[in-house]
Amino acid sequence: MTSSAKLDAILSLPPAMADAFAALYSARYPGIQTASDPGGVKLGSGGGVACTLIEAWRASGVAEFAAWLESSKKLLLMAGGQSRRLPAYAAESKALLPMPVMRWNRGERLDQTLLDVQMPTYENVLTSAPSQYRAMVTSGDVLLRFGHRLPPMPEVDVLGLGMWVSPEVASHFGVFFLKRSSPEELAFFLQKPEPSKIRDLAEEYYYLVDTGMWLLSAKAVAALMRKCGIGHVAADSVPREYELYAGFGLGLGNAPTSSDAELADLTAAALPLPDAEFYHLGTSRQLIESCEILQNLQLDQTKISGASVRQHPDQFILNSKFEVDRSKQSIGALWVENAQVPASWTLTGEHVITGVPENAWSLNLSRGQCLELAPVGETSWAIRPYGMDDAFRGALNASNIYWMGEAVATWFEVRGISFEDAGIAADCDLQLAPIFPVVEPSDLDGGFIQWMLSGVDATYRMKWLAAKRISAAEISEQTNLARQLQQRIRSQQGSITNMTENYRKNAFYRLDLGAVAKSLVEVGGNLEHCPGPEDPIVLASDAMLRGRIADLRKERGEDFKSAAFGFLRDQIVGRTQHVGAGMRTSVLEDQIVWARSPVRLDLAGGWSDTPPYCLLNGGKVLNLAVDLNGQPPIQVFGRLSQEPQITLRSIDQGLETRVRTWAELESFTHVGDAFSLVKAALALAGFHPRFNDKLQVNNLADQLRAFGGGVELTLLSAVPKGSGLGTSSILAATVLAALSEMCGHGWDKNEIFQRTIALEQLLTTGGGWQDQAGGIHRGIKLIETRPGFDQSPQIRWLPEHLFRGDYANRRVLLYYTGITRLAKGILQEIVQGMFLNSRSHLAVLDALADHAESAYEAIQSGEWDALTSAVARSWQLNCALDAGTNPPPVDAIVERVAPRCNAWKLLGAGGGGYLLLFAKSDADAASLRTNLTDNPPNARARFVDFSISDTGLQVTRS
Repeated sequence: MTSSAKLDAILSLPPAMADAFAALYSARYPGIQTASDPGGVKLGSGGGVACTLIEAWRASGVAEFAAWLESSKKLLLMAGGQSRRLPAYAAESKALLPMPVMRWNRGERLDQTLLDVQMPTYENVLTSAPSQYRAMVTSGDVLLRFGHRLPPMPEVDVLGLGMWVSPEVASHFGVFFLKRSSPEELAFFLQKPEPSKIRDLAEEYYYLVDTGMWLLSAKAVAALMRKCGIGHVAADSVPREYELYAGFGLGLGNAPTSSDAELADLTAAALPLPDAEFYHLGTSRQLIESCEILQNLQLDQTKISGASVRQHPDQFILNSKFEVDRSKQSIGALWVENAQVPASWTLTGEHVITGVPENAWSLNLSRGQCLELAPVGETSWAIRPYGMDDAFRGALNASNIYWMGEAVATWFEVRGISFEDAGIAADCDLQLAPIFPVVEPSDLDGGFIQWMLSGVDATYRMKWLAAKRISAAEISEQTNLARQLQQRIRSQQGSITNMTENYRKNAFYRLDLGAVAKSLVEVGGNLEHCPGPEDPIVLASDAMLRGRIADLRKERGEDFKSAAFGFLRDQIVGRTQHVGAGMRTSVLEDQIVWARSPVRLDLAGGWSDTPPYCLLNGGKVLNLAVDLNGQPPIQVFGRLSQEPQITLRSIDQGLETRVRTWAELESFTHVGDAFSLVKAALALAGFHPRFNDKLQVNNLADQLRAFGGGVELTLLSAVPKGSGLGTSSILAATVLAALSEMCGHGWDKNEIFQRTIALEQLLTTGGGWQDQAGGIHRGIKLIETRPGFDQSPQIRWLPEHLFRGDYANRRVLLYYTGITRLAKGILQEIVQGMFLNSRSHLAVLDALADHAESAYEAIQSGEWDALTSAVARSWQLNCALDAGTNPPPVDAIVERVAPRCNAWKLLGAGGGGYLLLFAKSDADAASLRTNLTDNPPNARARFVDFSISDTGLQVTRS
């Protein structure tokens, strides 16, 4: 059992794609279920939702629909429409249409689809929603962008997510109206009201445009099923036609537009999404316009690859070989995808060109003309020319029904063809009219296509009449989706090669480089370029990419990976070298320096502090400094000695060693050296020539004599290894603080913080900075850094009453699980994901950083429920980042405590160590103590009392 919400994603697709999805995309989208409306049956949007739920339930094998619905939250992405106004992707569905790489973002893929871009947002909303919501209905042809920090969601039966827009924009969609005197409730819902009506209603109501995301409780799902004619959901249930927005929606609210007794007892609300952006991709024109806006959202040159930043034009060439010289042709809006466009074509703008195989044609596309070649069967091609704004709806003989910018009847007249000649009824709907010829490759003639576009050569009239012809609807049904995808993949692989050759001018090193490595290996490609003296992050990413390629080829990739970490290490360590100028003995021979620190309990934002993520984005972490059992658990004692040597002792490990040479001191890089951390700290403090540019001696003994004596350091760490409390980093900071006091460096807490980062890099552990920041600085605080190698923390402190008095060690409990797990392995894995711009890693890291701010506000509010919700969300995100966070032994403990807790979280990287528990009540806390004390999971497990440290790091001398 975990606290993370289980989520099932169900994608409604056109029937042909639903059937082919498993074979084509199951490896790409594991776990996504598919469904489709039955062919030839109109269900409407509400009936479609009901049908999708029923199909997914049938496939689950769960006996009862209600039990299946309660077993997990259901994300329903509805993308099964006919796509008449975006015909290029009607067969695949708009959800699977390829999306261009956004030059300002990291972790994008050349093969990404709209589904890839949509899913993180939808999953974030549904997992953040209260548990009573069992389903979320979403649209497959829109893209929503908003912050990860969602506002609290009210618990009602139907929650619509909306956004603030103008009346003109709102008039094209559904609109929620909320009475100004009681905006927490939905008053009513209107479908596409006129702007003037919206303005009139705005005097008394707030209005929000419907984003298409509706959250439904189990009660609301049951009501929807009843409206679709299903009282009890059975395996043979078939919903009747019903509209979700124009039917169900109109019956919602305390003053519904359409009174409906069956919906009257459903509570409803609408919630505005913060800073929301809504991009509709439902038509050919909207696809280009929305992508142009998206590409130009960010023009900050520090955040975009390439030597210069210009406004991105409304032209997109994806997965294609495009040879037309755009500087010599005045081309406007353009979308070319999965197509070959040779230099012999003439383009004038407002074109969508898809599916075109390799050719040497001389085509001239007039403004607004589009062209699709759809693979049909094993070898054939369906030729579909159309217009940018064609709606593919209405009778052929109607004067206001257009095809390629002219009335359909005109197209026939110009080519000397009657509807009777073509064997088509004059009142046939354009979507159903068999007007698109299907030809074999040998008959794929540029002249024939030009005739369809312009009608200038009458010799093709008989070829068109004699050809097998199918309708737009049949193209969707008969497209060979495997052939189409294979052609696209071949083009994508060529695109990667082109990008590597021009990496300085494009977003190559911002791509998901793990996906790039896989594609290069599949085609036998290589990285021919060798980056020059670039940004060290680029150098590290390049090395990590080469390492991943070597791994995939079963070659040795470790050297490349080590080089990647080395680039980062050299940059960070290099900023802390040369401290010898002020180095002097500053303690008397009989004085003892005593440095001690609390440990840290991390509540939110962990991992965002880890390079290179924090270097690129800044970090944001919420934690608190605590003493254990009334004492700071990390302590270091330092004194001078008569012998010119360094003596190191560890009380908790029962070990002692002596260092007499610089070579012995430099052994901190040796695996298994119990004193490596202290040796690295001594080197950074100036006891090694690498870090002391003022040395005028030849050995350590002479340096110590000049210093004024040998050094003795005694360490005490009263915390088990693998505790998750940041022990090693805090110990490093405490040692550095003691040495600063002894050597007269006068380092303040920020300098100690910076040098601890360098020390972690010297040890090749490569950790973040939150541990030392958590121990150095007192109390509960939000710690932030800005992007760049200067990771200086900015701190905002928080009220502490939820961790003192009636809460600390009563409702908030610290429990040592007795299970240890060292973070280095998982750290390196996640850092590799950062270097490779892994989309899955970056999405969670972004959410973690944003959530730190939400947790800050929760604690600032002083509300227990807000605090526990924030901690529960942190645990969800930690588990999402690393599956090993909650291994079976830990999960067994979690199962025992969950019934009596509001929230829980393993501290640090997870997998073991200390577990922070937030009990539902004092009685529940007492029961937890008794249960786990009397029946511990292992001999080491125990409760430990904690108290907030009011001082953080302290250094005194006797």
